[in-house]
Amino acid sequence: MASCPSKGSLSPARRRLLETCQQVNFGRVESLVVDGGEPALDPPPRIVREIKFGGENGPRKEIDVDDFLLKSQVVELFAFFDELKDGTIDVLEIKHGLPFRVIVTERAA
Repeated sequence: MASCPSKGSLSPARRRLLETCQQVNFGRVESLVVDGGEPALDPPPRIVREIKFGGENGPRKEIDVDDFLLKSQVVELFAFFDELKDGTIDVLEIKHGLPFRVIVTERAA
């Protein structure tokens, strides 16, 4: 991936996950399969949306923008996918349309 990655440089699967995060805005993606470093969105993972009364509940305005530089959280998430290669993300938390943290179950060595 380039030193300043953009949405336009992402694979279709990564772009789709980024747009899912932007659509959810606040919430989480559960049981997200990563296959060869790519998010597997077919079948779709479970989406849990957080609704805040009086808050920002709609999709992010960036969802309709074709290309922009990726925030560091997105770059870190995809670097984690590259390192993981194959596995399942139990929970991907999303805040302000950005990945906030992942929870992964690992087996003891």
